[in-house]
Amino acid sequence: MSAPDHEKFMRRALELAQSVWGATHPNPMVGAVLVEDGKIVGEGATAPDGGAHAEKLALLARGKRPHAGATLYTTLEPCSTHGRTGACTEAIIEAGVAQVVVGTIDPNPDHAGQGLQLLRDAGVEVIADILAQECTDLNLIFNHWITRNEALLAVKTATTLDGRIACRTGESQWITGEMSRADVMKWRRLFPAIAVGAGTVKDDNPRLTSRIEGKEEWCPWRFVFDGLLRTVDDRNMPALYTDEYRERTIVVTTPHAGVGYVRKLQELGVKVWRLPAETQRVSLKGFRLKCAEEKITGVYFEGGARLLSELLRDRQIDYMFSYRAPMLFADERAIPVMSGLRTEKIAQAIRMDAVRHEILGADVLTRGRVVYPDEFHVDETVFSLG
Repeated sequence: MSAPDHEKFMRRALELAQSVWGATHPNPMVGAVLVEDGKIVGEGATAPDGGAHAEKLALLARGKRPHAGATLYTTLEPCSTHGRTGACTEAIIEAGVAQVVVGTIDPNPDHAGQGLQLLRDAGVEVIADILAQECTDLNLIFNHWITRNEALLAVKTATTLDGRIACRTGESQWITGEMSRADVMKWRRLFPAIAVGAGTVKDDNPRLTSRIEGKEEWCPWRFVFDGLLRTVDDRNMPALYTDEYRERTIVVTTPHAGVGYVRKLQELGVKVWRLPAETQRVSLKGFRLKCAEEKITGVYFEGGARLLSELLRDRQIDYMFSYRAPMLFADERAIPVMSGLRTEKIAQAIRMDAVRHEILGADVLTRGRVVYPDEFHVDETVFSLG
């Protein structure tokens, strides 16, 4: 079979993996297709946590033992450990599959390559790294979680070409266009949690759900960072604390917040994380540890500027989604997306790696892993108020 055929069937496997977008945490999204004589005879995508893996579902979809010479395409190296559903490598070998074509290797260092070796040892032909970049990019959250045992903390920004998120008056809706805003909804559906600061809640009263045309509204965990519980207002309580999804809201605060406010939130059904902190500023490192403890694998931060700046200052941003609109404010008093560093040399700049670009109407999305320089200076005056 030619290389273009391998890519054709792997692209179908990618489509299947994307069909379960955001529904498999903490497991990765995987797609698999079974091919006989150049035709697809079985397909599968990862079931929700605890369910069957894509490879087994593709084999089951065949309805009978595959023909001799059958090829199984899978976006991720088949698992070689039993877990709750049994090892996929065993199922593949027992089914008599002749060839397995893999998109990318298991990122777990304890398992990487083991599944492929087991298949080879059993006489199965293995071809790896077909559309590897696309297959790896599919599971940003899982890849980070499985290698570091911590949540992927990602930041979303929507700016002008000169990096501003609002005019000097605070007006910000809308800088980016409809296609960018629809794309944000897609990423909201992927991440298990969304986070904003107290200022964003008070100014915008956001809903923080994923609303995609033709699909049911989805509510992830919704984090509000509010060190003093400024958002608790009996006369004008935010929608996050009163809507039908309020039990999916978690307010992250400090011991400096009033106990009465905490009690009020809990009475409404809102969860509260009171994390240890010396100041009224929430400990971002403490938040990351708490997410790991609660098995929350990824958090999508949407603002505001102060919270994003604190994340950057504390080196807590792992990944960035930067939407840029073709407009300029050219006003030094317009609100910048982030601030608080003293970058005196180009070598001190924050950079991005594994970068991907996408055109969304008139806007451009640039996304990638955040890379911090060895030399890193914080302007302490910006954060002196805590």
